[in-house]
Order: sequence, then C-alpha cells, then structure tokens
Amino acid sequence: MEYDKNDEVYSKVVRAGKRTYFFDVKATKGRDLYITMTESKKTFSDGKEYYQKHKIFLYKEDFEKFADGLSDVVNKIKELNATGDYKTEDYRTEKDDSSVENYSEVSFEDL
Repeated sequence: MEYDKNDEVYSKVVRAGKRTYFFDVKATKGRDLYITMTESKKTFSDGKEYYQKHKIFLYKEDFEKFADGLSDVVNKIKELNATGDYKTEDYRTEKDDSSVENYSEVSFEDL
C-alpha cells in the first residue's frame, strides 16, 4: 500500500444536520494506521460564521474496544427507545477492566 506525503490514506465525510463528521485513516512514519474523527459544527457569533471542531485520535490497539463500546451504547439506545423504559435519574454506567482509574490526566502543556 502506498501512502502519500501527508500520510492520509482514506477519508469518509458524514453530513448530519448542523454537524459534519470526518473519519480519516492516516499513517504514522512507521506505517501504523490510526483514525482521526472530527466533529465540525457551524455556529454564528457577531453575525459571522464559525466552525467548532473537536477531534479524537483512535489508535490500532484501541479499535476493537472502541467499536465494542460504540456498538454497545448504540444498541442500548435502540433498546431504551423501543421500550421507553428509562429515566435520566436512573442513569447507570458499566465499567470494564480498563476503567478510567487506569489512566493518568494529561494536559496539552505536557505534550
């Protein structure tokens, strides 16, 4: 597989109302593939048009856990919408072995 000079391999754009999602497959210098997901939302302030952007980097070692987690919450939403059997005050989370407690906080100044 040949990579171009800016390491972009594949892109998919999903337009959804006021938001646009960009799913980009990129390559590191070592030829490892990773995904960037960007949410772009058009906003207006002082009569000018602005875009708010939020980006997530997803690395290959996390693909399966991310896909499993996303699939799980989408299925749960479908189930709850079908039954109408939920209240926000009943909100609960399920934790797996890799809970947030295993991560350290990093600020942009540390990078």
